[in-house]
Amino acid sequence: MNFTISFSELLPLAPVMIVAVTAIIVMLLVALKRNHTLAATVSVIGLNLSAFVILRDLWVGVAPANVMGLFTVDPFAHIYMLMILVAALACCTLSHAYIDSYKDNKEELYILLLSSVAGAMLMVSSTHYASFFISLELMSIPVYGMLAYTYQRGKSLESGIKYLVLSATASAMLLMGFAYVYAYTGEMSFTGSALKIIEVLHEPLVVMGLALVLFACAFKLSLAPFHKWTPDVYQGAPTPMATFLATVSKVAMLGLLLRYILTSGTLVLEGMMTVLTVIAVLSIVAGNLLAVTQVNIKRILAYSSIAHFGYLLVALVSTDVSSVSTITVYIATYVLTTIGAFGAVSLMSSPYNNLDEAESLADYRGLFWRRPILTATLTVMMLSLAGIPLTAGFIAKFVVVLAAVAATNWFLAAMIIVGSGIGLYYYLRVMVVMYMTAPDVPRIDAQGNWGKTAGGVMVLLAALLVLVLGVYPEPLLNFAEAAKIAVVR
Repeated sequence: MNFTISFSELLPLAPVMIVAVTAIIVMLLVALKRNHTLAATVSVIGLNLSAFVILRDLWVGVAPANVMGLFTVDPFAHIYMLMILVAALACCTLSHAYIDSYKDNKEELYILLLSSVAGAMLMVSSTHYASFFISLELMSIPVYGMLAYTYQRGKSLESGIKYLVLSATASAMLLMGFAYVYAYTGEMSFTGSALKIIEVLHEPLVVMGLALVLFACAFKLSLAPFHKWTPDVYQGAPTPMATFLATVSKVAMLGLLLRYILTSGTLVLEGMMTVLTVIAVLSIVAGNLLAVTQVNIKRILAYSSIAHFGYLLVALVSTDVSSVSTITVYIATYVLTTIGAFGAVSLMSSPYNNLDEAESLADYRGLFWRRPILTATLTVMMLSLAGIPLTAGFIAKFVVVLAAVAATNWFLAAMIIVGSGIGLYYYLRVMVVMYMTAPDVPRIDAQGNWGKTAGGVMVLLAALLVLVLGVYPEPLLNFAEAAKIAVVR
């Protein structure tokens, strides 16, 4: 069988190829001479170049393209790739300062990060079961190493091992689900499966296969009841890597799940909407109620992310293939806010200066009296996560509630409001602690010049965007409206 691929056929995947080539260049630089700043700089340049190519394609309006029958590069893929790159750039800048004083090798972290980003970018354009699984594993496997990279901290190693074991279990579920569906449809492309799945819906193994795929994706998105790993992994991971897991990994998985559900005929299955609704409600309830009892800010953000993806699932239940903009608005806001929140935690953490990470709420007591601008930044992020007006988080929750009301899902709209009410308690608790009387000798503090570092500038920009988009959301809404899923054969 003669199977040849021309360069022009691969050209739509140019942003992914740029990231992959950057990973190879960093690998070669490390082999020639170790230089932490050089490796980080080259990584940032490669990510920026990839983002520039995507912005150019969006500006020109490049037609959707099918690559090898495995990937579809359309506006939806471009916009989700762009969000992945923005989050990856944030993680890169935070990582440089975080591990700069690390005694062991530092440069390999960027190779792992770039490899994972390439996999994440492929995920949001996958339209085939083979590319689904391969891109998912390309994204996931480097993350195991990233979470355990600072292995001298016992929690970091524990975090990596926990995610490795549980993620491998989810991957096994995913493969078994694919096997069941393929056995009865004989198709591996999403659209090809959609044409035949109606004929075999009466088969119990097909139903089981689709359920296994959905549950595996729910694990990756840390939706309840598949969420138990999330707080432990977030707490143990180095803060920049927890940021990566909370943003890049989640955006990639959501984009892939959205494309799969809306193009593979999965929604035809009777009861699928009911299952999604149950998972959404459980995530909102579990995420918010469990966060109330936490005194560790990373665990609070972990449980918060569970609740937020419950809200996102409400948007998925209430939308269709022609209106995914609601989900895109929410995920873009979530990425910005999560980068800012974890970024502030990262700037406060100095784990290699004989100090632990600044993860306990006690570490933030009286922060306003020492670092007023950093406190204001974290306050903006907490208000946005809570959905307070004049922040981007309010706009995101508003459009999700609007979608639920438009679809007459009154119960789900009520659950968002109730969940937001519960969430207000633990977000305000973080804020109150920061404005309390400062201790005489703080155990942990941010660097005096944190705002002049690359990570500090990035966190300040995220806070500014959250405020600007909360007051003037039109650019965000237009950005999300452009995310159209195309079916190209």
